[in-house]
Amino acid sequence: MTGLRTLKKQRTHEAISSAAISLFLERGFDEVSVAEVAAAAEVSKPTLFKYFASKEDLVLHRIADHLGEAARVVRQRDPGEDPLAALHRHFLTGLERRDPVTGLNDHEEVLGYHRMVFSTPSLAARLFQHMAADEEALAEALAETMDALPAALLAGEVIAVQRVLARRNWSELAAGTPIADLHPAAVAAADRAFALLRHGVAGSGDGGPPTGRREAG
Repeated sequence: MTGLRTLKKQRTHEAISSAAISLFLERGFDEVSVAEVAAAAEVSKPTLFKYFASKEDLVLHRIADHLGEAARVVRQRDPGEDPLAALHRHFLTGLERRDPVTGLNDHEEVLGYHRMVFSTPSLAARLFQHMAADEEALAEALAETMDALPAALLAGEVIAVQRVLARRNWSELAAGTPIADLHPAAVAAADRAFALLRHGVAGSGDGGPPTGRREAG
C-alpha cells in the first residue's frame, strides 16, 4: 500500500507539473491562474498546494531537482581529482548528454521553458534564490578541501560561470544556431571559463584595461 500511495503521489505531482508547464508555455506565466492549472490537472487548488508551495514552484521544481548538484560533484569526485576539475568534467558531461541545465538542448519545450524563466521577473527572482542555495552548499563542500574564504569565493564564481555558460548556449539556440554546430563552441567556452577560474581573469589576458589605455590612479 505504501508503494501504491507513493506511485499515486508521483503521478499526481507529474500531472500537475505537466499541466502547468503546458498552460504557461501556451499563454504565458502571468496569464494563467493556479486555479486553471488545478482544473487542467483535475485536482483541487488545496491539493495543488500540497505538492507545490507557490505558483513559481510549478515551474522551477525542474531546476530545483539540480539543487546541491555541484556540492555532490565535489564530494563524490574521483580520488586525487581536484574540485574544480570535477566540476569542469561534470559540466562537459552535461553538454554531451544535452542536459537542459547546461542550456544546450534544442527541444522546443526546453527552449520555451528557458525563455519563460528568463523573461518572467518572479521566476527569475526565484531562480536566483535557488542559485544562492546552490552556492552556499557548494561553498560548504569546498570548505572541506580549503579555507572558508577561498571556498566561498570559488563557489560564487563556479555558480556564476555555470549560469553564464547556460544562458549563452540557450541564447545561441534560440537565435537559430544548430545544436550540432554549437556543441563544439559550447565545449570550448566551458574549457575557457574553467581555465579562467583556475588561473584568474586578470592573469589570462582577458582582464584589465584595453591596450593603450592607462588605469586610473
